Amino acid sequence: MVYLLVGQDIAAKEIQLKKIKQEFLPPQLQDFNLDTLYAKEIKLKDLQERFLSIPVKSDKRIVVIKDAQQLDQPSRDFLLDFTQKPLKQLVLVLDFDQYDYKDELIKGIGKYGRLLRFKETVNPDTFALNRQIELRKTDSALRLLSQLLKNGEAPERILGGLRYAWEKHDIQSVSSRKKLRLLLGCDLEIKTGRLKAAFALEKLVISLCGFA
Repeated sequence: MVYLLVGQDIAAKEIQLKKIKQEFLPPQLQDFNLDTLYAKEIKLKDLQERFLSIPVKSDKRIVVIKDAQQLDQPSRDFLLDFTQKPLKQLVLVLDFDQYDYKDELIKGIGKYGRLLRFKETVNPDTFALNRQIELRKTDSALRLLSQLLKNGEAPERILGGLRYAWEKHDIQSVSSRKKLRLLLGCDLEIKTGRLKAAFALEKLVISLCGFA
C-alpha cells in the first residue's frame, strides 16, 4: 500500500498519518516497525535497506518519507519501480508539500497508490497562472496575477511566460492562435499606454478563462 499526503496543512496530515499507523500497527510495535525519513537526508541505498527490513512481530512495516519532493532521481526511479511491484509487508507514505501535475513521481505513484490532498498554497509563477487559466478558474487566476504583480514580476515577463507555455503545445491550433492574438493585443495596450498594465493583464486573464 502506498499513500501520498499532499499539502501544507501539517496538522491535518499528522492526523491522517496517525490513522494509518493505527490501522497497520499496534502502538507497542510502532517503535520497531516504523521509519520516518527526510528526503534531503537519504540516498537510494538508505531506501533499499529500509524497504528490505523484516517486520518485528507484525505483518507490516511503515516507511514515511517527509518532503518527498526533494528526493534525488535514483530514489525517485526506485520508488516508481517499487509501486508497480510493492512488497506486501511494507506500507509506504510519501509526504509532499504541494501537488505538482508535472512531477513524474506524483503522477506515477498516483496510479497505484492513494492520493490524499490537504490545504496547499500555489506558488505564484506564470506556469501556475497558465494552469489556472487552462482550468478556467478565473478567481484563482486573477489572485495569482495580483500576487505576481505585487512580487514585482514585470508585465512583459508574465506575457512571455504565458506565450512560452502555449508554444510548448500546438501553436498551430485555432485556440492557440486566438490566445496569441489576445496576448498581442494586451501587449499593445500596455506599450501604448491605452490601459494600465494591471488592468490590461486582468482583462487578458478574464478573456482567456472564458475560452470554451
